[in-house]
Amino acid sequence: MPDTHTKTAIVTGASRGIGAEIAKALAGDGFAVVVNYAHSADKAEALVGEIEAKGGRAVALRADLAAPDGAKALFDGAEAAFGSVDILVNNAGIMQLAPIAETGDAMLDAHLATNLAGPFRTMREAAKRLKDGGRIINFSSSVVGLYQPTYGAYVATKAAIEALTKVLAKELGPRGITVNAVAPGPVATELFLSDKSEELVARIAGMNPFGRLGEPVDIARVVRFLASEDSGWINAQTIRVNGGMV
Repeated sequence: MPDTHTKTAIVTGASRGIGAEIAKALAGDGFAVVVNYAHSADKAEALVGEIEAKGGRAVALRADLAAPDGAKALFDGAEAAFGSVDILVNNAGIMQLAPIAETGDAMLDAHLATNLAGPFRTMREAAKRLKDGGRIINFSSSVVGLYQPTYGAYVATKAAIEALTKVLAKELGPRGITVNAVAPGPVATELFLSDKSEELVARIAGMNPFGRLGEPVDIARVVRFLASEDSGWINAQTIRVNGGMV
């Protein structure tokens, strides 16, 4: 029978990388965590086992958020497992790079489906089903503001997420629900490091004053704060977690 007292957090794209670190951080703070995944079932179940081994509560739920019915299925599963939802972390996303002139329709459509339509639908579902006083934490990127070549499709979706964050914050404010976005810079994840030379990684790391890539825990700490009661007066903001990269 679902526990209707423990606060629940949904973390999309949580089977690895930044999402997994966020799920562990929120579980450590006492949230029951829904580990959403689209493909990596084994990694999601392993993460749930790791959380439970430390005394936390978690469940792995598959939902393809690029599909029209994915968001509803995710919230249905979360409510069946834990009774209600307090926190939504929209972490899932893809990034494929190409100059705009060489960006095919398939690449554009994939970005729109996963990075924009998916989060839009989870925000829409959260607006109807999140408990009063809850938190929505979206993921943008520090590429918004830098506007580098080859990032056209990706940055277009992330700029849209920042705009939606501000709109939804105004719509849900009367219910005490905050809506903010986190915009990481380059983070040392398997996905980011693959197919990059040591020289390129070093050059990217040198773009901030600390001279290093971010780590998933750097991002998770900010999400952890935004999910807490201490963040209640922070709303409609985009926090660029990038070590000072400008």
